[in-house]
Amino acid sequence: MLQITGLNLVLGGRPILHDVDLQVREAEIHSILGANGTGKSTLAAVVMGLTGYQPTSGRILFRGEEISALPISERARRGITLAWQEPARFEGLTIAEYLEISRQQAGNESPGAKECLAKVGLSPERYLRRAADATLSGGERRRVELSSVLAMRPKLVILDEPDSGIDALSIDHIVDVIRTFARNGTAVLLITHHEEVAAIADRSSSLCGGTILKTGDPAAIARFFRNHCQECPHVNEPIREEVDRA
Repeated sequence: MLQITGLNLVLGGRPILHDVDLQVREAEIHSILGANGTGKSTLAAVVMGLTGYQPTSGRILFRGEEISALPISERARRGITLAWQEPARFEGLTIAEYLEISRQQAGNESPGAKECLAKVGLSPERYLRRAADATLSGGERRRVELSSVLAMRPKLVILDEPDSGIDALSIDHIVDVIRTFARNGTAVLLITHHEEVAAIADRSSSLCGGTILKTGDPAAIARFFRNHCQECPHVNEPIREEVDRA
């Protein structure tokens, strides 16, 4: 589904990502586990094609097609969606109208608005008529955004967990939504610094100092993260000898 090879990104003369190699398979849940400041959100921005995040070198292939130079609109048209880091506000739209726009992108296969809201733990009766604006709390906006992504039925969804954490979203609902994506055939690139969230993945990768250090079983990657990456003195400059021994 997604193949990243030799990816490098330099911003303001400073290397942010280097030598990133990553593969995400069809309908796979693949978690990226790393401490704050190690490049997780930057990697999400590069894959999505956000402005200012054009790779310095390397390749990004999506379903076999080179997309490194494509704008965000073309990547979205091909079925890539980014969610969570900063949920959008849509002044003048009700949540029902917002979800209907998402459903139209997916066509007849899209689940109904009520089903999507229920999946993220929001009561359809209470929320369908509410405005999708600043009257919603941050947690509510995240849930509404996730429900809209469910309605889109994307081929790849990048879930970038905000640094502020996931208190407003219960772990159970997060797990349920992510597994729903996979059951629907959507691949999930789950970017997090919470081991309990990363653990639901089929495979996991450890990101440190702007590069992927290890990929494998989520439990093994979580142990590596716990022992080598949290409050680690070399967060931005991983020591290769320690990585190889772990």
